[in-house]
Amino acid sequence: MNGIQLGLPALAAIIGAALVFDFINGLHDAANSIATVVSTRVLPPKVAVVWAAAFNFIAFLFFGAHVATTIGTGIIQPSAMDPLVVVTALFGAVVWNLFTWWLGFPSSSSHALIGGIAGAGVAKAGLAVIVADGFIKTSVAIVVSPLVGFGLALVVILASSWLLRRSAPYAVDRSFRRLQLISAALYSLGHGGNDAQKTMGIIAVLLFSQGLLGSHFYVPMWVVLASQLAMGLGTLFGGWRIVRTMGSRITDLKPYQGFCAEAAGAATLFGATWLGIPVSTTHTITGAIVGVGSARRASAVRWGLAGNIVWAWIFTIPACAAVSFGAFRVLARLF
Repeated sequence: MNGIQLGLPALAAIIGAALVFDFINGLHDAANSIATVVSTRVLPPKVAVVWAAAFNFIAFLFFGAHVATTIGTGIIQPSAMDPLVVVTALFGAVVWNLFTWWLGFPSSSSHALIGGIAGAGVAKAGLAVIVADGFIKTSVAIVVSPLVGFGLALVVILASSWLLRRSAPYAVDRSFRRLQLISAALYSLGHGGNDAQKTMGIIAVLLFSQGLLGSHFYVPMWVVLASQLAMGLGTLFGGWRIVRTMGSRITDLKPYQGFCAEAAGAATLFGATWLGIPVSTTHTITGAIVGVGSARRASAVRWGLAGNIVWAWIFTIPACAAVSFGAFRVLARLF
């Protein structure tokens, strides 16, 4: 256990801050779930966010807490995860999320949090505090998840194009408008299942550090429900600046392309969540969108914009780590 013991008001305030991060995660990553379904005009924006938020919330019914365990115990040593580390990790992640949201870049809320945890942990206890296996696994996912999304989307759209080569365009469009409702729902499940678990892990390890979970780390059901609800509400408010980037500025999508991107993204997220890997839903769907765009022709993808997004991805972990590191050092002197 850690030496810092909090009173109930302070503990509630930090849990509230974690849920605010979860809400901003939903707000920031709303585009991941709804950009394609909005840009293809299958659903109007207001209906799309309700659709996505509902499936965000019920994701806990389909997934365990493997990702939450990785966040709580697999990035830095659990013994170092005291309340000050949690607060400064959240601070770094929220600052970066709001900054990239303001710019309209779909950066990763997941890796923002991981960078924040790593930076605050190192500020407290040095580099030895990093859990190498978990940190490397998560860092590798930065590269692998968009590539898997890209590859799966490319395979799905090429197979679909070949199977439907003799079908009338109107019939294809009508069928995939219905199918895209299913693929958007599946992607929202994957988004809620993977991303909300990051907040669950933060809250659970905070409770564990205070001796409130006993001798074994686990995620209480009230933490699960609160985290899923906060993310669903964030999605409900939407993130229209990023929706435009994801849904139309990278490449123009038709309903069957939107279906292929969402189906590939959902499959990637389902696999990662069951394996306990906290991947970026943003990276995954961006890779899938680029995949369906490049299947048509390479020039259909606005590679300059995609390159800017990649730079935002690269800088996320070190930028959040730096902010959290500095915040920890400042607050540690004050307290």
